[in-house]
Amino acid sequence: MGVCVIGAGLSGLAVAHALRDRGVEFVCLEKAPDVGGVWRQPEAGERGPGYLSLHLNTAKQLTGYTDFPMPESYPLYPRHSEVAAYLRSFARWAGVLDHVETRTEVVSVRADAEGLWTVVSRDADGAVASRWFEHVIVASGHHTEPALPDPLPPGSDSFGGTILHSLDYRDGSDFAGQRVVVVGLGASAVDIAADLSRHAGQTVLSVRRGLHIVPKQLFGMSVDEIAEAPWWNEMSFAEQRRFVEQALLVARGRLADYGLPEPDHPVFSSAVTISDEILSRIRHGAVTPKPAIASFEGSRVVFTDGTSVEADAVIYCTGFRMAFPFLPAGCPVGPDGSVELYKRIVPPDRRGLYFVGLVRPVGAITRLVEAQAQWVTGIVQREEELPPAEVMREEISTYLDGIARRYGRTGGASIQVDVGPYLGELREALRV
Repeated sequence: MGVCVIGAGLSGLAVAHALRDRGVEFVCLEKAPDVGGVWRQPEAGERGPGYLSLHLNTAKQLTGYTDFPMPESYPLYPRHSEVAAYLRSFARWAGVLDHVETRTEVVSVRADAEGLWTVVSRDADGAVASRWFEHVIVASGHHTEPALPDPLPPGSDSFGGTILHSLDYRDGSDFAGQRVVVVGLGASAVDIAADLSRHAGQTVLSVRRGLHIVPKQLFGMSVDEIAEAPWWNEMSFAEQRRFVEQALLVARGRLADYGLPEPDHPVFSSAVTISDEILSRIRHGAVTPKPAIASFEGSRVVFTDGTSVEADAVIYCTGFRMAFPFLPAGCPVGPDGSVELYKRIVPPDRRGLYFVGLVRPVGAITRLVEAQAQWVTGIVQREEELPPAEVMREEISTYLDGIARRYGRTGGASIQVDVGPYLGELREALRV
């Protein structure tokens, strides 16, 4: 067969649609029982990055696919079950459901001497199958392996409560009446802390490093609408940064006034946290900010400022490691933890292998994923030509150098993209 797509979430379905629309033969392998990725997990009760309070942080009109908008009846920021239903409706509309093999986990992807890719998969009954493809498109996302501090603070082994990762969090009602410490200030941390604060007896938010907290809307516009607006993309980077920093001061003031650490970096020099709720919950006394955890002492959690609280549970919302155990070692993550992909899609030394959706924009990802899918489909159909490997490596090096200057050399930062410029780059590659 021509193409194997791995994953049937938002990115994988965009790829499937592009391939089917152009008459390319393919199969899509999905380990879950249905399409929809992270958005269908909470309702299904499955372990995963999703939780019952999960909603979109991006506006529905930009998160929906171009040819299949989200229903008008949906709110601006739909909840997870609505997004899951929409994704399944899209798969049905696009005619790709017959191409998706659910409950099929990819075990191994390897290239042979003839340049074909051997994909080994395992179905729900444990039966293992090997198939050969000319092209493999990985669209399985980057929320894979939970990342916990290594080592955990002293005393964690004898802590009297429960320590878990956000991957195992489903609903605040599971912690009704309990005293809970949430660790982190990313999207999951603030969502979970806000959700817990309506059920738990006490909710504490432990923050090691300040991050810029951005409301979902500024001046009545969703931040992802701003990210795609022509007037925004006509600004220089310095002007964009100054605009947002001034807007945040007007919209929410200083984070120190809420008891949170001020960021030690300018906006857009690290991932931002999108939230309308967390600052309000802090101001209402429902969430109590604290600094980093220094140690555990029996049932107490001790913070670096010397204060402590009794706790029944500690939830680490400390992100994920990008891992692709079915791929050869070092692909696509290099020795320093950076993702090394030409145009954020192609590993230069592994022809026929592509990644779609392995980017992190400030704003909706869907337009980017659709453009990536169209570009990869053109390569598959030999309408687009890839440059030599050394040219691709040079482009990757230039990109990562720019990322390092702006964000520092961290693996997670290597998938950051600016929506407007990156979308323009892909559209230029597509000659649109």
